[in-house]
Amino acid sequence: MKNIEKSKILDMKDLVAYQPGQIVSKTLVQNKAVNITLFAFAKDEEISSHESGGDAMVTVLDGVAGVTIADEEYAVSAGQTIIMPAGIAHAVMATEQMKFLLTVVF
Repeated sequence: MKNIEKSKILDMKDLVAYQPGQIVSKTLVQNKAVNITLFAFAKDEEISSHESGGDAMVTVLDGVAGVTIADEEYAVSAGQTIIMPAGIAHAVMATEQMKFLLTVVF
C-alpha cells in the first residue's frame, strides 16, 4: 500500500480532490496481481474505450459514473459497484463530477 495512511479510519472519497477540467488519480496499490486507484473526474471528463488485461471493478464514491461495457451503458451511483470484464472494451465518463475506486485484478 502507498499514498494512504495506515491504522487510521479514512473516508476514501476525501483522499482525492476535484480539479476543474481534469482527471485526478491516486494509486494505492500497483503490482503484477492487482492495481487499486482512486479517481476524481471533473464533469465531462472520460477515459475512452479500451480493454484491460484484468477484471476491473468500479466502486462509485461520489456522484454518478457513466460506464460503457461493450455496447451496454450503465449509470452507476455513489455506493454502487460494477465489474468491467477483462478483454471487453469499456469506458468511464462523468456526466457530473464523480469519484470512484478502481480495482483491477490480473
